[in-house]
Amino acid sequence: MENLSEQHNSGLVDVCVASDQIEGTAARFSKWLIELGASVKAGDPLLELETDKVAMEVAAPVDGKLIEMMALQDQEITPEFILGRIQTDASAAPSQAWSTKSDPVPASSPEVAQQSSSNAPLKSGTKSCDLVGPAVRRLVREHNLDLDSLSGSGRGGRVTRDDVLDFLESQPQASTPEKKQSASSELRSRKVPHTSMRKAIARHMVDSLLETSPHVTSVFEMDMSNVIEHRRWHKKEYAEQGINLTFTAYFLAASVAAIREVPEVNARYHEDHLEIIEDVNIGVGTALGNKGLIVPVIQQVQDMSLFEIAESLQKQTEKARSGNLAPADMRNGTFTISNHGTSGSLFAAPIIINQPQVAILGIGKLEKRVVVETINDEDELKIKPMCYVSLSIDHRALDAYQTNLFLAHFVRTMEEWGQ
Repeated sequence: MENLSEQHNSGLVDVCVASDQIEGTAARFSKWLIELGASVKAGDPLLELETDKVAMEVAAPVDGKLIEMMALQDQEITPEFILGRIQTDASAAPSQAWSTKSDPVPASSPEVAQQSSSNAPLKSGTKSCDLVGPAVRRLVREHNLDLDSLSGSGRGGRVTRDDVLDFLESQPQASTPEKKQSASSELRSRKVPHTSMRKAIARHMVDSLLETSPHVTSVFEMDMSNVIEHRRWHKKEYAEQGINLTFTAYFLAASVAAIREVPEVNARYHEDHLEIIEDVNIGVGTALGNKGLIVPVIQQVQDMSLFEIAESLQKQTEKARSGNLAPADMRNGTFTISNHGTSGSLFAAPIIINQPQVAILGIGKLEKRVVVETINDEDELKIKPMCYVSLSIDHRALDAYQTNLFLAHFVRTMEEWGQ
């Protein structure tokens, strides 16, 4: 990750974060990746920030020695904030750690002392697994664990919060004889701290549904027969070029066709006007297991062929699941698709709108169902691959007319694919 830095006459270089990397994104300090006093090379990772969607590293801008750590745990970071300082003269002695320029904290503060001790350089006889942050020490204390017995995956063997959680999950539950519990007995439980991503998701969901826009959802049923047949004929052809042709690529293409019919769906609501956007930038909800949900954006889908959509979708999905998404990969979305059917859900409503957008499309599980068809004035039962599709809208911007018109055109595009 690119940094900004400021060179002082004294040989000190301020470590900051580039403004274009966190523009429009909430960023908080997560952890230092090296110890105070350690030597670094330009480009070496120094620390990690967590945004509402991704974790990203800040690299050293110059060669030197890290002599000051100025960011506090979970502190909100802005482009102007000085995270730390590097002394370009390797012989310079470290200055006081964990002092903040904008919000000084007394050296006697317990929080400062605890943070500083977790990032101090190794002393003789000190084990790297002892250099841990307050979140780790809290977990160790709550679960009565021996810190020395834990394996650390951090730099130099440092024990991280994830190491502790992984250890707790790997422990077998002790089998005990059944006992009749009294109504006053305490529940057995364990605490799993919320990540910055989970906190941000919670805030956004509450703001979108309860504070910002009234949600209304409409549901259609869709026959996937033609799309399945088309994919069967072209999947191998795409695979030979290294591209996985998924149903989601078809959903993006059909969304573009429906948006051309109902452009008001690809818009942003303002108090005095509706901003209809020409570029169709579609975000695709991607689950990261227990870690949360992120929405990488495929830019300008309206100009892409099905192959190009599948290729871009594959790149963004791989980056999301490997943790390599940058904030720029999730900006400027104008419409969102939630393919919740991949996890077995038939239907979900209301799907929460990704503000400031005005609509989100939900795709349910594909399954064979019996449907009634009228052929030569006779009703016949047919088994077909069907799924439910829903559109949740911001009712301030759209009404049932636009909602149903969009879904009708989307379903027709899918059902007539290749004809």
